[in-house]
Amino acid sequence: MMFYLRRLISKVKMLKKSTFLLLPISILGLISFTWPLFIPQSNFFLLRAENAKWLVAIILPLAILVFVLEINHGALDAKAVALLGVFAALVSALRLVGAGAIGIEPIWFLLILIGRVFGPNFGFTLGISSIFISGLISGGVGPWLAFQMIAGGWITMCAGFIPRKITGKIEVFILCIYAILATQIFGILMNLQLWPWLVGVDSQLSYIPSDSVSSNLQRFLIFHLATSLAWDIPRAVLTVALILATAKPILITLKRAEVKLNLKVNAHGKGQMAA
Repeated sequence: MMFYLRRLISKVKMLKKSTFLLLPISILGLISFTWPLFIPQSNFFLLRAENAKWLVAIILPLAILVFVLEINHGALDAKAVALLGVFAALVSALRLVGAGAIGIEPIWFLLILIGRVFGPNFGFTLGISSIFISGLISGGVGPWLAFQMIAGGWITMCAGFIPRKITGKIEVFILCIYAILATQIFGILMNLQLWPWLVGVDSQLSYIPSDSVSSNLQRFLIFHLATSLAWDIPRAVLTVALILATAKPILITLKRAEVKLNLKVNAHGKGQMAA
């Protein structure tokens, strides 16, 4: 009884530590995405269009700091770090296949499956690092990169919160539902950070700094539906199709690797075994 109690206390402490490490990046990311809805004027330095690129200069060091602290606190061991590098390289190479053309982005199915097996901490670090590396490789470095990194980290991280006890066909079904939601949220987030600068100030869908949150939100939703369905729907369809086609063998392989390599990769006890 005492063994299980100590184990539970250890997991709770690690969860608090993980939340503390991931919280600053997530808060900064959330503000960076949603500021048009609640900040009346874009006077803040980082919220000007020409300075959005500097978000990379903040997000990347914070992501590296999280990575280093996770290693120092034992959330990631040497095997997990090596595997993280391999996965980041695979995702980066896979991104070159579609490069975002009309929503053809095959990276999401792999990020979701990896995040589901290896958990939130590992998933968040993988999402940010793989998007950054692939941006460098593909030449996709620009003001949008930091936003893609944050969104990729969130999508991979949240897949790790799916309960471990769910397996089989139900697991694949839930992953497909999650993939639909995640890919649509990705499109919404990327449009939200772009909307104030793309539309201008003289259209019915423009961002109006002095207007209410509800009015700006209504205009944004109309703008999003009118401009992004051609990208968001193919992204969701492709991701679900790839999950249906590959989830079973990939999940089995990843779960076996997790056990055989005796990985420590997250704050929920997934993959943590006695040495």
